Amino acid sequence: MCPYYPFIKLFIQKHKLQPVVDVLLFAIIIYAFHLLWWRGGLEHFLSRFAAFDQAEEFLAHQVFLPAAFFVKHVIGYDIHTIQNTLLFPNNGYIAVEGSCSGLKQFYQWFFLILLFPGPWKHKVWFIPMGILAIHLFNILRIIILSVVVMHWPAHWDFIHMWIMRPMYYGVMFLLWIWWVERIKDKRKKAKGKGRKAKGKRLKFKSCQRISGIDNLNLFFQ
Repeated sequence: MCPYYPFIKLFIQKHKLQPVVDVLLFAIIIYAFHLLWWRGGLEHFLSRFAAFDQAEEFLAHQVFLPAAFFVKHVIGYDIHTIQNTLLFPNNGYIAVEGSCSGLKQFYQWFFLILLFPGPWKHKVWFIPMGILAIHLFNILRIIILSVVVMHWPAHWDFIHMWIMRPMYYGVMFLLWIWWVERIKDKRKKAKGKGRKAKGKRLKFKSCQRISGIDNLNLFFQ
């Protein structure tokens, strides 16, 4: 352990900097695994295995199917589909490829919660729940981009790259806040309340003892 760790911990507690530290840790983990995926060569390494390509294709198809159904039968656009591609009547199209599968975001989410402090018994269910939420957002993302293709095709690239893609991390950030506020610190808050309650009971008992002594003094006066 770092010899300065107790002093750093004390400084953080004294100045109430734990929320800032948590946000920095979130950003570091997310960005580190982003770099590992692209610049670190992890995606390139995994692409050598047929199972990886099959997983991407499978997940992309699970995004494509509900999105295409919603766009065609709920919104009512007269679209055609070929494999994992939505074809629109204005000659626009959206191809749901392997990079749209959400697999990279699943991987980032998995390691974020795995490495972030918190009770392991809750990580077992919170990680799959977060993956499901990210997947549902991915479906919603394709639906929103379909509306953009039909009504604002000139802005599709900008919305795809600079609005919808960063919103992935917005979803992960909200899920992470839930983890920190409702699950990670729940045990600490419960212990804190337990200590306060115990302190009140001890104080009450000591007051009772003092009151009893005062009554005896009055009796013998």
